[in-house]
Amino acid sequence: MNRKINKPKRKLNISVGFACIHATFNNTIISITDLQGNVLAWSSAGSNGFKGSRKKTQYAAQVAARTATAQALKLGLKKVGVIINGPGSGRELAIKGLHASGLGIVSIEDKTGVPHNGCRAPKRRRV
Repeated sequence: MNRKINKPKRKLNISVGFACIHATFNNTIISITDLQGNVLAWSSAGSNGFKGSRKKTQYAAQVAARTATAQALKLGLKKVGVIINGPGSGRELAIKGLHASGLGIVSIEDKTGVPHNGCRAPKRRRV
């Protein structure tokens, strides 16, 4: 009979990292990483129990930010640089949720893509 030996988990003590906010029109995903990009904690509006059209609200983004911050604070994170991506409505309140939960915000960077007349528009509807 093989017994599995449980090793004690290594305690991470990371004080600086990044908070990546991906705000779409349907959901808001927050992932907190270390400086190398390894994900330490994440949360989304959908994983916090919001369904359907309530996922895209600003309040859902704030709740998702608070739960991700709570996980990251247990690992010793103190300061983050915020990277925002996407045109969703929960962008600003997700930052407020990070700050209100106890994380210090060092910088805010917006990496949302800018449309440049790239794709061809779909055919017009015939009614």
